[in-house]
Amino acid sequence: MARARKRHIQQPLPFRIWGGKRKGAGRPKKSFRASEKHKKRPPLHARFPVLVTCRIDKAVGSLRRGKAYHAFRKALASALRRADFRVVHVSLQRDHAHLVVEATDERALARGMQGLQIAAAHRLNAVVSAERRRRRTGRVFSDRYHARILRTPSEVRRAINYVLNNWRHHKEDRDIESMFWEVDYFSSGPTFRDWKERPPELPTTYLPLATSDPSTWLLCVGWTRAGGGSRRARSRAPIATDRGVELRRSTR
Repeated sequence: MARARKRHIQQPLPFRIWGGKRKGAGRPKKSFRASEKHKKRPPLHARFPVLVTCRIDKAVGSLRRGKAYHAFRKALASALRRADFRVVHVSLQRDHAHLVVEATDERALARGMQGLQIAAAHRLNAVVSAERRRRRTGRVFSDRYHARILRTPSEVRRAINYVLNNWRHHKEDRDIESMFWEVDYFSSGPTFRDWKERPPELPTTYLPLATSDPSTWLLCVGWTRAGGGSRRARSRAPIATDRGVELRRSTR
């Protein structure tokens, strides 16, 4: 008599579930701010300028001090050699920098920002090393830069006013050393030629930040169709939302 064939039963394989979509999953925050999402940058057309925000590591210290300012100024000068990437406006704050840039496409934007951040990191680390008499290496920018594409004249106008008047947004104009300034000397505002007010009188020893002339219609002409640039304009500041960064009216 033939022996009955043994029936095989697939045994369950217990898998441990790590990560996944649940509360607390994913990469932890490096600081109290939520990190920029690691996702593919949206396509960029050459006719659109971009508002860029770079955050500085706390260990580097404030950008609003003389040596750090000149270090960033020299890094900006290195970006002038690129034909596919231009920094048109810039503002240095204590723990971040705002820039309005032009790039031929998203790849040129990435390469231009990479080169600028590397140059700034080398120079800022050298400044901190000299100040502390101890060599500093490591990161200078605490996170990926945030980029917002500006597609309309109104967006560009708000971005220019926000970047150049950002020191008022952070109440730096109330500081004893700067309360009599007409414009923020830690920005490209002193050399901005389209203020509604009269041009500011610059100190003879002042070395401005190295920026490029705009080439897009939006930054050359378009933004003026929505209104001009004023040193007292109420800017619209970028804030984090579920849909990214949007513009809202400042409380000042």
